[in-house]
This record gives sequence, C-alpha cells and structure tokens, in this order.
Amino acid sequence: MKNFIKLSQILLILIFLTSCKKTFNQEELIRESKEQKSQQLNIAKDKMEVKFSCGEDGISEFLNNGWVIVEEYTEEKICTWKSISANKDCDMEKDKGCKITIPDKIGKEKVYLLEK
Repeated sequence: MKNFIKLSQILLILIFLTSCKKTFNQEELIRESKEQKSQQLNIAKDKMEVKFSCGEDGISEFLNNGWVIVEEYTEEKICTWKSISANKDCDMEKDKGCKITIPDKIGKEKVYLLEK
C-alpha cells in the first residue's frame, strides 16, 4: 500500500513538471508572435492613403512631415446636394414623397498614396 502511495505521488509530481514545461514553451511562442505583429504594424505605418475633396488641399502638411507621394489620381465626387419638388403642385414641407434630392455641385476628389 505504501508503494502505491509513493508511486502515485511520483506520478503526480511528474505530471506537474511536464505541464509547467509546456506552459513555458507557449509563453515563448506568444512573445515571439507579439514581436512579429509589432514589426508588421511598423511596416504598415509607412504607407498611407489621403483623400481631399471639393477644393480642399492639405497635402503640404504631409510633405513637410517627410511623406513622399507615390501615386496620385483624381475622381469625380458630388460636393453638395439640393432638394427640389417633383411637380408644381407639390408642397415639400407637407408631403415628403414629392421631394427629390439631386446633386448641386460636382467637384473632384484627389487621392494621394503616400509613403514614408
């Protein structure tokens, strides 16, 4: 009976020792993966897309901070909208179903791809 108790205690100690070793290895893997993610984030921070629309332009601030324009293109964009009545007898204040919204001013949106 004493041999059985000693054997069970030894077995229990071995289980604890092997489980601690596995946890230690997992902590190392977690640390390594966090380091890799931070390196990937640093790479991602070196590229940026900036959009300016309807006559706005603030690209000089980025250029002064060390960013370089890699690519630039322009798209057409609606700057403002206006509401008109669908027919002459329509009262837009009372009847919301006869109100039509159409583009008022159409401008250009400049898209800059920047790299640092």
